Amino acid sequence: MFERRQILTGFGTILGTAAMATILPKAALAASIKPDNASALLVIDVQNCFLPGGSLAVKDGDQVVPVINRIAKSFANVVLTQDWHTSGHVSFATTHSGKKPFETIDLPYGKQVLWPDHCVQGTEGAALSKDLSIAHAGLVIRKGSNKDVDSYSAFTEADGKTTTGLAAYLKARKVERVFLAGLATDFCVAWSALDARKAGFETYVIEDACRGIDTQGSLAKAWADMGEAGVKRIQSSDIAV
Repeated sequence: MFERRQILTGFGTILGTAAMATILPKAALAASIKPDNASALLVIDVQNCFLPGGSLAVKDGDQVVPVINRIAKSFANVVLTQDWHTSGHVSFATTHSGKKPFETIDLPYGKQVLWPDHCVQGTEGAALSKDLSIAHAGLVIRKGSNKDVDSYSAFTEADGKTTTGLAAYLKARKVERVFLAGLATDFCVAWSALDARKAGFETYVIEDACRGIDTQGSLAKAWADMGEAGVKRIQSSDIAV
């Protein structure tokens, strides 16, 4: 079973043929999925810092926006998330003397990848993409605002115990299935999908509505971990719009 820290500590492992075979297969669907009132779309961190030209840009990250806009029309329940860090956040390499981006350090809650400064509260980099067009989204979850704890998942911070309240929000609305899109596949999307499964939701990741960072095998590992957890891998074309 996936452990939260493994996604950080396992990056250096080179995946062999056997490991690659465990990567989550695409769902075999007899017909398009029609989202109903028990379905929710989670749009993860489509923010300027993660788009081309941003301080932590995900390659081709802007290409998810039109896909997300199209499929969002099919969902009555939509939640958006934002990384929302303080200046000098513990996850920033600049906070730690002599450290560089993408190095790891040990913190009280485990291994922490150090990132370039990104998504600082109130800055243009932290803003959602102006090209997102989802006026009916019912909730925006801001995560990572605790200066001393990072937060990849839309459900639970990196300490593994502080929740955002998202699971309770969805359950109060009788949501049973969640569909994830956004940035980045191998970090905030994957961690959110894994926590969605832990919270008891049927969980889908829409592959072409996401893009990954893919550092040291992280993308393949994320898909493998999600597969083990029962996350279903689909394409936007599998959703009836």
